Amino acid sequence: MPLETLQIRVSGEAAKPTLIYLPGLHGDWTLVTSFRIALGGRARLVEFTYPRSLTWSLDNYAEAVEIALAEKGITRGWLLGESFGSQVVWPIVARNKFKTEGVILAGGFVRHPMQWAVRLSEKFVGGISLSLLTRLIFGYAKVARFRYRHSPGTLATLDEFIARRTELDRQAATCRLRLVAQSDPREIARRGEAPVFALTGVLDPIVPWPFVFPWLRRHCPCLRECKIIWQADHNVLGTAPQLSAEQVLKWMQTASK
Repeated sequence: MPLETLQIRVSGEAAKPTLIYLPGLHGDWTLVTSFRIALGGRARLVEFTYPRSLTWSLDNYAEAVEIALAEKGITRGWLLGESFGSQVVWPIVARNKFKTEGVILAGGFVRHPMQWAVRLSEKFVGGISLSLLTRLIFGYAKVARFRYRHSPGTLATLDEFIARRTELDRQAATCRLRLVAQSDPREIARRGEAPVFALTGVLDPIVPWPFVFPWLRRHCPCLRECKIIWQADHNVLGTAPQLSAEQVLKWMQTASK
């Protein structure tokens, strides 16, 4: 498949509420499998894998998502932005071409609260060699098999996750970090009309919720609730899939009443 092609897959009945998953910095659906299983068909889940683009802007990501959804006949639904994916959510909300019924930030944010850390991460990821990256990936795999030991669906896709981590993937991740550093959607969050919810794990040094949640409470008038899952970390959907699924479904059901 061409590298500039956004990949989409849809599971679940069209009659169910639609939940659209926009992945984090890794850019694919490999770590959300257990969450999809935990949903148990109670929502129609739309998953994306981003192209390994070195040129796309956040508006390009948003437009590509909108086009892919329209081609599937999907015109409305809930946006579930995981970490970097939250930065794709905000331009979709601002463009107002897709009917956003609600926004859920999973380890997500508006403007990243630690810009220096984003810049540092960009320099680190951009400067790391492929050989070192490979060693880090296999080290991560060993940790991940313990970390996701209660998430068999995620364990089953770890090999796919590792296989996708190529040199081009590293470059694409560097570009996404640069987009995060440049992104400031605070005005969009202030003006939005769809209900907003935030979900995170208690241990999240990547997007620290003690900075994110207070800003949302003060400046985002559509914020309904912030929820911390104490068993999870930054990858809250993968490390606590059952609890995350139940919380997300609860929000979707209550907000639609």
